[in-house]
Amino acid sequence: VQLQASGGGLVQAGGSLRLSCVVSGRIFSSWVMGWFRQAPGKDREFVALSRWNGRGTGYADSVKGRFTISTNNGNTVYLQMNSLKPEDTAVYYCARATSYSTFSSDYDRWGQGTQVTVSS
Repeated sequence: VQLQASGGGLVQAGGSLRLSCVVSGRIFSSWVMGWFRQAPGKDREFVALSRWNGRGTGYADSVKGRFTISTNNGNTVYLQMNSLKPEDTAVYYCARATSYSTFSSDYDRWGQGTQVTVSS
């Protein structure tokens, strides 16, 4: 299984971006897909998660109401990010777990990361 994240970029505060994570290989509906982010000098933190079948979505308090995780019933997981803030600036990673968890240690497959920069 390989994960390929894309869609990052530079955006002004208040703007939007949509990140994509393409998953190669056989996919199981029981998988949990997560998005994490890591800002310079900070630990990697949980952003959002969803079961591959779209059920059981969850969000960090800092992004709730602004970010939406979804799948396309194919092989792609999305993170729609609206009302972006400078504090959202980070490298964003998609990841796969086999249990429903917000802990990065429970995720065993990771994409390469995509940079999101929000200017004030």
